[in-house]
Amino acid sequence: MGETIFAKIIRGEIPSDKVYEDDLAIAFRDVNPQAPTHLLVIPRKPIPRLSASDPEDEALLGHLMRVARQVALEAGLEDFRVVINDGAGVGQTVFHLHLHVLGGREFGWPPG
Repeated sequence: MGETIFAKIIRGEIPSDKVYEDDLAIAFRDVNPQAPTHLLVIPRKPIPRLSASDPEDEALLGHLMRVARQVALEAGLEDFRVVINDGAGVGQTVFHLHLHVLGGREFGWPPG
């Protein structure tokens, strides 16, 4: 995987508005929010996209979901959406796995 902006954020080379951090993941506010609350949850491990994860990543993937829940609740969201884009054709622009936690407004269905 090539160098991404998220790798630089993880290393602290690019500042971010962090809302959560542990040894496996960090979460921060999106700089281009698509909802009143728009947080990104990323693993420290450089996984380019969900479909590139390995069976040994199962616990990490579950951890990311738990972090998404925690940061949503800490942000005061009762209802929220978690989105993972997997590939350029569906809107992934940074190829480092990340979960979008969105809330604070109503969303339609289907998305996109």
